[in-house]
Amino acid sequence: MSKKKRYVLVGTGGRAEFFYGALAEHFRDRSELLAFCDINQTRMNYANQLLREKYDYPEVSTYTADRFDQMIEEQKPDYVIVTSVDRTHHKYIIRAMELGCDVITEKPMTVDEEKCQEILDASKRTGRNIRVTFNYRYAPHHTKVRELIMNDTIGKVTSVHFEWLLNTRHGADYFRRWHRDKRNSGGLLVHKSTHHFDLVNFWIGSQPETVFAFGDLMFYGKENAEERGVTQFYNRSTGNPLAKDDPFALHLDSNEHMKSMYLDAESEDGYQRDQSVFGDGINIEDTMGVLVKYRNKAVLTYSLVAYQPWEGYRLAINGTKGRIEMSILEQSYVNSQGDKKLEGALKGKSLEVFPMFGAPYEVEVEEREGGHGGGDPVLLNDLFGQPEEDPYNRAANQVDGARSILTGIAANKAIATGLPVQINSLVRF
Repeated sequence: MSKKKRYVLVGTGGRAEFFYGALAEHFRDRSELLAFCDINQTRMNYANQLLREKYDYPEVSTYTADRFDQMIEEQKPDYVIVTSVDRTHHKYIIRAMELGCDVITEKPMTVDEEKCQEILDASKRTGRNIRVTFNYRYAPHHTKVRELIMNDTIGKVTSVHFEWLLNTRHGADYFRRWHRDKRNSGGLLVHKSTHHFDLVNFWIGSQPETVFAFGDLMFYGKENAEERGVTQFYNRSTGNPLAKDDPFALHLDSNEHMKSMYLDAESEDGYQRDQSVFGDGINIEDTMGVLVKYRNKAVLTYSLVAYQPWEGYRLAINGTKGRIEMSILEQSYVNSQGDKKLEGALKGKSLEVFPMFGAPYEVEVEEREGGHGGGDPVLLNDLFGQPEEDPYNRAANQVDGARSILTGIAANKAIATGLPVQINSLVRF
C-alpha cells in the first residue's frame, strides 16, 4: 500500500468541512488529516467535534494562526488546504510553499493583483504546486460544453453571453457576512464570479485580455432600503425582535450547526455571521455587467444579479458553425446551513445545440448527485482519490486561478475608474 498523503487545513469556517469531511469519510484509506489552524479556537474545537461525532475520525491537533509555521514544522504535511477568509489566502499559500508544502486552495485564489503576483512569484521561486478547487469544471453539464467546443460542434467560438442569478436566499448571504467588505472578498466579481470567468476560460480555451464593467449596490444596503420606505433597521438578526419576521434575517440560534460554528465562537474574534443585509458598511456591488475581450478575439457579455426570485443561469455560446444554449436552475442554499450535497445541486437543466444549417437538438447529459451540479464528488476524487485520465484538463493550477480572478479584479478597476483595463497591466505570468 502506498504511503498516505498528509494534510493540514487552515480556516475552519463554513467551507472547511467540504474538504476535511471528505478526507475523514471517503479517503481515509489513502489520506491522513493531521491538524487545524484558525484564529478561533472555539471553531477548531467544533471542527474536531464533527470529526469525532459525525465522521468517527480521531480529533486532530489545533494551532492558532500565529503558530502556522510551528504546525508545518511539527506535523510535516504534504499539503496545506486553505479555506480561510479570501484576503488571507495568499499569506498561507505562500508560506506553505516556502516551508516545502504543496497547496490546495479554495477559490478565489486571492482578491487583488498584488497578492496574485506574490503567489505566482512564490510558486516559481519554490517550485511547489497549487490546486485551485474549481468544482464547477467537474459538473457533467459543464464538462459537456467543453467537449462540444473541443469537438468543433459550433466551430470557432466568437462570443459568449452569460447571465447568472443569485436568489434572495443565497445571494443575500454574501451581504450578511465578511464578504460584504470588498477588502475581504474582492466583491462578488472576484469571490463568486471567479467560478463563472473560469468556466468561460475553460470552455473556450483562451484567456482574458481586456475588461470593462459597470456595477453598483442597488438593492441591499441601508440607503436602498430607505428609498423603498423601510423605517426599522437592526444590526444583527439573532435575538432581535425587529428581525423576527424579516425574510432576509438569519437566526443563528435556530440552527445548532450555525450556533456552534459562529454564535458560540463570537467572543474570540467578534465575527457576527448574521448581520443585516440592509445595514451600513456594505461596499460590494449586487448588480454587475462585464464585457471581456479574449486573446482568441471572442467577446463575453456577463451579468450577475444577487437578489432574484430563482437561482441559476442562462448561457449562449456563438460560433462560426452554430450556437450552444444552456439553462440551469440550481438549489439555493445558505452557506453552512444544511446538507453539503445540496449546495448548488441541480433542480433543472437544458442543453441545446443550434447548427447553422441544421435542425436544433437537445444534448443528453448524465445525471450525477452531489453539490454544484454533481461536480463536488468528482473534484474531491480528483484531489484525494485515484483520478482517471482527463481529456478535458479540469484540474486547475495557479495560472488558471489567476486568470479567473484577474477578470473580476479588472472589472472592479473598470467600475471604479470608468475605463477599460488590460489584463497584462495587472500581473506578469
